[in-house]
Amino acid sequence: MALHTVKVSKRYQIAVPHVAREQLNIQSGDRLLVDIQDGMIILLPKPENYTKQLAGMHKEIWERIEPNEYLETERQAWEKSTND
Repeated sequence: MALHTVKVSKRYQIAVPHVAREQLNIQSGDRLLVDIQDGMIILLPKPENYTKQLAGMHKEIWERIEPNEYLETERQAWEKSTND
């Protein structure tokens, strides 16, 4: 992991290093999401469409689960919690 240094300007701005722009295909005018985690600033390219970006994520979680059986289990748990 190569670290790159950026300087914070008087207006609290930074320039995204060339290597990061190239690897993430960041263009002038693109918007970035800013996340703060454990004392770190994380910049992420803002997706044009969140639905397309998230489609198929973590599909491996559902590979061995039969949908109707899962729904029935959830319904029973919900009904039990409302009757208690």
